[in-house]
Amino acid sequence: MEAFDLVVIGAGPGGYPAAIRAAQLGATVAIVERDRLGGTCLNYGCIPTKALIAAAELYGRIQKAGSFGIVVDGVHVDYPEMYANKQRVVAKLQGGVKTLLAANGVRLINGTASFKDRSTVAIDGDRTIAAKKIIIATGSTSAMPAFLPKSANVVESRGFLDLTALPKSMIVLGGGYIGCELACMAALIGVKVTLVELLDDILLLVDADARREVRAHMERELGIRVLTGAAMDNIAAEPNGVHGRIGNEPVFAELLLSAVGRRPVTDGLNLEAAGLGVNANGFIEADDYCRTKVATIFAIGDVTGKVQLAHYATAQGIAAAENAVGTKPRKHESLVPNVIFTSPEIGTVGLGEDEAMRRGIAVKTGKFRFAALGKALAAGATTGFVKWVANTEGQLVGATAVGPHATELIASATTAIRAEQTASELGRTILAHPTFSESWMEAAHALEGASIHAPPQKHA
Repeated sequence: MEAFDLVVIGAGPGGYPAAIRAAQLGATVAIVERDRLGGTCLNYGCIPTKALIAAAELYGRIQKAGSFGIVVDGVHVDYPEMYANKQRVVAKLQGGVKTLLAANGVRLINGTASFKDRSTVAIDGDRTIAAKKIIIATGSTSAMPAFLPKSANVVESRGFLDLTALPKSMIVLGGGYIGCELACMAALIGVKVTLVELLDDILLLVDADARREVRAHMERELGIRVLTGAAMDNIAAEPNGVHGRIGNEPVFAELLLSAVGRRPVTDGLNLEAAGLGVNANGFIEADDYCRTKVATIFAIGDVTGKVQLAHYATAQGIAAAENAVGTKPRKHESLVPNVIFTSPEIGTVGLGEDEAMRRGIAVKTGKFRFAALGKALAAGATTGFVKWVANTEGQLVGATAVGPHATELIASATTAIRAEQTASELGRTILAHPTFSESWMEAAHALEGASIHAPPQKHA
């Protein structure tokens, strides 16, 4: 029986960085994957969706090229080629992960892992490997509600990404980030989209001002019909599409995309044999050091039920690997930026203004709109704003960006918050002009009532 210092179960964005980091520290490492290298993020989530979104956004920009004095005739969408490009991007990155694992001496094992005990793992039930330490990184998968009919016209996000042609119309069930991203992508290339959310608004994890900005753009600019505060019921599938009712109104579309949540992947692990189990929500609980209640076993990423983001899983994976192979224990990072590739984009990090209010935390805010920014006007991209949230002493504790390049802009805000900068310090930092990033300096000035490029706030 082969034996390793560390075995990682799952080769997604948490698992494969964990394996590589442990190997860098001199451990003998094996990683077991039953599906595809890169996990959900690379194969069925982050990367393929962003490849499609990038193409859709390019088409959208070309449609507006006339406002820049550029005439483009005969432009059209070739969705099969968009799909093929998405597949090429995924395949290239898969190959990169495989190369990195091999270059670091990590043993890659294809198969389904299950525990025989806390230090032994069976592969497909017919071979076993031993490990001093084990990291569970099995992630999550799309949840398909039981009330939806089984039909080729009803898909979850993974099934949607496998389509080689898009319908003329679609209903998106769920107003979270996955549903909103795919709704925007489809609408940008001409699909008639109806988005249905049971709760009172879409994207409820971001501040209300950011939600308003995005929803207004989705409805006004993309033509998406957003229906909130009511369930879709009487859902039935037909050969040519799916119909149902929202309140008293009948709705119909060629396709229904379910984007109502995800569930942890623990099937087949045989956790009980290792002395582990799952909580009431199906997750494997782990502490801030990624340790489970079994000393030799760690858990990271979506399967733990914490923040379900690929970059968070990577940070957990690196911390878990370092803790597992015996270096000085450290907690995983807890300041996690969130990026949403809607149209317009959203980036958030730290404490939101609405969350501070709910928790009774006194904060002050500073906002600067892109409509007043030179680079945004020059680029014809003036939707949205950036906003700082600071405590009463002026220390930056949260930020939101909504608009052009928001998913990139949030990186500098994350760095500033982690460095415990104050609004005053950030405001005195010289940021290049004309750029989108100088909006953070302007928002810091606004927080202190010293904005140069925005009119002063009126006081009652």
